[in-house]
Amino acid sequence: MALFSRHTTYTDDELLRLYRQSADNQWLGALLQRYTGMLLGVGIKYLKDEALAEDAVQHVFELALTKLPAGEIANFKGWLYVLMRNYCLQYLRDRKPMAGDNVLEQYDGTADTGADVRLLEEQLTHVADALTEIAEEQRITITLFYLQKHSYEQIIEKTGFTFMQVKSYIQNGKRNLKTILMRKFRNSGNE
Repeated sequence: MALFSRHTTYTDDELLRLYRQSADNQWLGALLQRYTGMLLGVGIKYLKDEALAEDAVQHVFELALTKLPAGEIANFKGWLYVLMRNYCLQYLRDRKPMAGDNVLEQYDGTADTGADVRLLEEQLTHVADALTEIAEEQRITITLFYLQKHSYEQIIEKTGFTFMQVKSYIQNGKRNLKTILMRKFRNSGNE
């Protein structure tokens, strides 16, 4: 801790500049050390587990070394916060299929009837139909994010949309899909 305590007089920008000039990881380490508490808090908020959050902080430290933009960072703390949040969200998205796998492992094949399978197929058909009814940008971002499990950064790279556009398309697409599906399920219930 003594190594990092002598760097407390430097600003974030100064530590970044020193790191870039010398390529000495101690400067970036001192900068990251400042925000360990914040990163741990973000990790606990999203992951709901202190041990997972501590692991996430270590992964984000490694990511910071490899993903640090070459250009100027206007707000390092904000950049680091977003990096941590995105890591946690990606971690949670990647874990969801495992929960589904556990359900399948516990399935003994006796609970579902042919009617249940038909209902599931009908619901999936409604979702597929609803996807064709929303705007193209929303359909693309929803498909990439939820079905293909791409991160916001990957969607931005693939589509050329801005971060705010991706966020907006996903939010509006989800809302529109819900509206369409509610209408379809209401109509199928009336038949």
